[in-house]
Amino acid sequence: MTTLLVIAKEPLPGRAKTRLTPPFTPWEAAALAEASLADTLRVVAGTPASRRVLVLDGSPGPWLPSGFDVVPQCAGGLDERLADAFARCDGPALLIGMDTPQVTPDLLAGDFADCDAYFGPAEDGGFWALGLAEPDPALLRGVPMSTPVTGAAQRERLVGAGLRVRDLPRLRDVDTAADAHAVAALAPRSRFAARLARFAAAASR
Repeated sequence: MTTLLVIAKEPLPGRAKTRLTPPFTPWEAAALAEASLADTLRVVAGTPASRRVLVLDGSPGPWLPSGFDVVPQCAGGLDERLADAFARCDGPALLIGMDTPQVTPDLLAGDFADCDAYFGPAEDGGFWALGLAEPDPALLRGVPMSTPVTGAAQRERLVGAGLRVRDLPRLRDVDTAADAHAVAALAPRSRFAARLARFAAAASR
């Protein structure tokens, strides 16, 4: 079975989801980040896996369910941190971030039976998921991160290495307020959607 990895930042005001401010306050942005992370971890906890790992920048909080190993992110750029996360795995692994609370167990249940890699493109040009049958940190190191071509560059790296790539559905990350409302509409029963609705109602009073 596959190791499921979630790479995340501790949801603290001023550190998490800063692009949501404005219109949200730093405290509200952090609360939305916490809800997104909690929804993501709940889905991962409900997905069959050999191991579940939270690769965390910061300290765990009450939002962390049982059944996860917590390991710290290494120093360096995002490519180095992602590479290090895969380097800790000794078998098939699938990594996602904390920005897609609309994710479902079905999207994470790949078995690598007829592919070497899973790739989940994001609408902003990045990627929300990356799975490797044989984790190789070199497949991530040096890929330019946080650009409109990050996803294309990462997928090209996989194909260039001769891997058979299976594409997952394109998802929208929560980066901006517009993203938040669009994603909440896709997952109306999520903790993220409920928290966003509460903040929106308070702002309209």
